[in-house]
Amino acid sequence: MDHTTHEPAKHTHGTASWGTAVKATLHCLTGCAIGEILGMVIGTALGWGNVPTMVLAIGLAFLFGYSFTLFAVLRAGLGLGAAIKVALAADTVSITVMEFVDNAIIALTPGAMDAHLTDALFWSALLGGFAVAFVITTPVNKWMIGRGKGHAIVHAHH
Repeated sequence: MDHTTHEPAKHTHGTASWGTAVKATLHCLTGCAIGEILGMVIGTALGWGNVPTMVLAIGLAFLFGYSFTLFAVLRAGLGLGAAIKVALAADTVSITVMEFVDNAIIALTPGAMDAHLTDALFWSALLGGFAVAFVITTPVNKWMIGRGKGHAIVHAHH
């Protein structure tokens, strides 16, 4: 928002800074991590199998990831319908890449799918998956923001 004219800031297409991309990715990672950890804890506590637990964790990762953006743009004054559209446009690719990478790491780590919440293997695979997902998703976000997509859409409403 251009606070002198109270109009949305204009974004030029081109390059985005790495700092902007890192902030957008950390924003996404925070929501994804909260949702995914909550889903894993709930599924494991209820004795669910791997597939339903992962489905719940991924669903909650998207829910929390979108929610962070949704609440930010609602606070900025957008109506609910417009805020939902902004959240979907801003976060879908980022969350999808992050969840794909993070869950692939977990699925491909020997024994991680059968580890329990009290096992170091569970937490190391999960946190390692988040770290790798962050490294892979940050350049994706940088590319998208530089083209006026992803989190660039959110910043137009701040």
